[in-house]
Formats: sequence, structure tokens, C-alpha cells
Amino acid sequence: MSASPAGSPAPSAGLPAAIVGAGPAGLAMARALRVRGLPYVQFERHRDLGGIWDIDNPGTPMYESAHFISSRDKSGFFDYPMPTSFADYPSRTEILHYTHAFADAFGLRAGIEFDTAVERTEQHADGSWTLTTTAGPVRASALICCTGVTWDPRMPVVPGHFDGQVMHSVGYRSPSLFAGRRVLIVGLGNSGADIACDAAAAADAAFISTRRGYHFIPKFLAGTPSDQTEWLPIWGERLLYSVVRPLVVGDVRRWGLPKPDHKLFETHPLLNTQLLHYLSHGDIAAKPGVVRFDGPEVVFTDGSRERVDLVVCATGYDMSIPYVPPDYLPWTQGRPEMYLNAFAARPGLFGVSYLEVNSSAYTLFDRIANLIGEHLADLRDNPARARTFRELVRTDHPDLSSGVKFVDSPRHTNYVEVRAYKKNLHRVARLMGWTELRAGRFDPIRMTGAHV
Repeated sequence: MSASPAGSPAPSAGLPAAIVGAGPAGLAMARALRVRGLPYVQFERHRDLGGIWDIDNPGTPMYESAHFISSRDKSGFFDYPMPTSFADYPSRTEILHYTHAFADAFGLRAGIEFDTAVERTEQHADGSWTLTTTAGPVRASALICCTGVTWDPRMPVVPGHFDGQVMHSVGYRSPSLFAGRRVLIVGLGNSGADIACDAAAAADAAFISTRRGYHFIPKFLAGTPSDQTEWLPIWGERLLYSVVRPLVVGDVRRWGLPKPDHKLFETHPLLNTQLLHYLSHGDIAAKPGVVRFDGPEVVFTDGSRERVDLVVCATGYDMSIPYVPPDYLPWTQGRPEMYLNAFAARPGLFGVSYLEVNSSAYTLFDRIANLIGEHLADLRDNPARARTFRELVRTDHPDLSSGVKFVDSPRHTNYVEVRAYKKNLHRVARLMGWTELRAGRFDPIRMTGAHV
């Protein structure tokens, strides 16, 4: 029997919380529970931790040339900075090394059941859960979904017949794929821009197709990573870049890219001026949207055609959670609806990582995990406050946009503006009387009993 979303049934005493996934979000959640002495079980279907940053993890969208688009000093877990020996914009191998070091520092690896996939889940009338895993059934007091947002690729439907190969970018790994081929990249998010740069350097001919124009932001301002301006209010950042971008980037229409149809930060800006380098040198050509396939050619909205051997669709992902029954969560345009993008209306169901944001994610994962940990501790120690919070989940509807009118697209359905998001996480913590993150809260020596 499934539990009703109404009310706040107390989890069965003695059962651990279940964390699904051992990528950055799952590790942040495990640390938050461990520091509170809350029992948990953690499942990872891959043989090792790291989530998408392990290029050998089946289904990961990772590719050899990938780097963080947020800078080293803004991108780490709370109270565990990335080493200064890392690049300003760390590579995928540096990020994976850092994630492993984080897990080892806080003694998290021993709590992970590797090579164990969660196939389906069911919540019972008492609020407890049964997880059906590849290793057998497991009972849990709560289900915390930490499996990320880039595992379910969204493919466009293009009419016509194409003689070449069509693939989603989730399957792209190496520029060697492009050698000796004429390549079209469809989509101009940050991953699409990265892959287009690989194609520009490796393919016989390279093209990038985009229906929408995007704002390009330089990666550095006065030698400093440009995301260091986050301390400014959003209107201040817009004012700054209104001065800087014309001087550093210029009008991208000269290279065939469309003019943006939105204000800066109404969709994710592109931190990839390397693409502009390749466009300006003729190593890749910009094309408008795709209309149809026609044998060996692709036809575009302006009537032009290009002979192409390979089409790579960098067209985004749906945020599926395949092991949770679809009626346990409301969904909008492939995005789950949760309070603060973390607390489901159904008691006992949580998510860490189900958001898009104009900033780095790791510290946000820590903040989210901290609040989930506080609520789970209340279920054990302060049931009255736990009930108060469930009422807040039902009635509170905060603005997480800072007034930014995000572009109307599936990707932006649960997009948050980082300043507004942090402000509301802080507001809720203060309102509930919860302990917020602070220096030394997650001391690895105290947690593991050994220097690391």
C-alpha cells in the first residue's frame, strides 16, 4: 500500500535512510547524514564513485576534453576546497580525483554498496520504503534520490531520411570520432560548444546549428575567473558585462550566430570564447536550425544545405528518476516538482541535484543535503518541528529567480538563480531553527578519527 502525500507519517524506527547514487550529490548527502549520526545505506550502480565525472561509468555524458565551466575556487564542496594545484577551470580528471579525495577524507567509501542498482521503489503506509535492488530488497526510512540530471538524453525529431549517422552527445567521448568526417553539432549549450570545438579541430568540416542566440561571457576578467563576480547583485553583473562583452566578445552575428532573443542570465550563458576563435578562423561554420534530412544532406531554416556524415545532437536531457513510481512526483516538461528542488510533497522522498543553476553546484549540494539532514534528524528527535516543516513544504512558494524571466524551455522549468536560491535556503533554515553550514562542522578528523 502506498503512503498518501498528505500528513507526515513517522518512518519505521531503526531503518536507515537510503541514498541512491554516489556522485557529488550522493556524497554530500552521505556526509550530512553521517555527521548527525543518522544511519543510511547508499547504492551506486557503477563499480566506483564519482557519478558523471567517471568517464567509464555506463551512460555518463562525459567526454575527454570536458572541464568545469565554473572555476576551481567556486566549485568545491563546502569546507573542502579544491587544491590550488588544479587548473582555474579543472579538467574532468582533476574533478574525479577531487571527488574521490573528498569521499576518502570523510570516510564515505565504506558506506557505499557498489555494483548495486536500484530498480524500483515503493513507499508503505507507515512511511517506510522498500527498494528493489540488483542485490535484493532493502527497507529504508526515507528515499533520497541523488542520481543526477544528465542520464536521459532528449533527442529531436527531424523529418526526412539521413544517409549518415545521428547520435546524442551522451555517447560522445573523443575527437577521434570526427577524423575524416563532415560533422554537424546541433545545440549550443556549454557541452555543445565544447564538442563543436573538438569537431573544429579534428573533423574534415564542422558545422554548428542553433535556433537561439546565446550570450558569450569571457572566462577571465582582468586575469581572474569571471564567476568571481557572483558577489554582485544580478543587475550589477548585467551592467558589468554590458561594458565588458562588447570590448572582449563583440557582435557574434559577424560569425553567423544569431542575436540573443533574451537578456543576459535568462538562459545559461556560454563560457566558451574558444568557439569564437574557431568560428573566426573558419574551422567551423554556424548554421541556423535544422528543417529536415535529405539523404546525404541536412537542410536548414535559411534554405541552405550541407553534406554531412555525422550529426551529434547536444540537445539536453530529461530529469528522469526511473526507480521512483511516476505518480509519486508531479512532473513538468521532464522536471520533477519539489519544494526548493529538494523536498517532495510526499513525505520521506527527497532529491539532491534536481536543479539547473547559474553557478557551481557542489556547494549547493552541501546546502541542500544539510537541510535534508536537519529534517531527518527532526523526524528522530523533534517530531513537532518535523510536522511544522511539512506544512511549510505544502504552503511556501518562494521565488527562486531573483526576478529573472528565464527562457520558456524544458531546461528552465526548475532553473534557479543562485543568489535567490541561497537566500531561500538560509531563510528556511533560520525559520526552522536549523543549524546551517559553518566552518569545522564537517571536520574529517572528528568524523573518521584519523588525520587525512
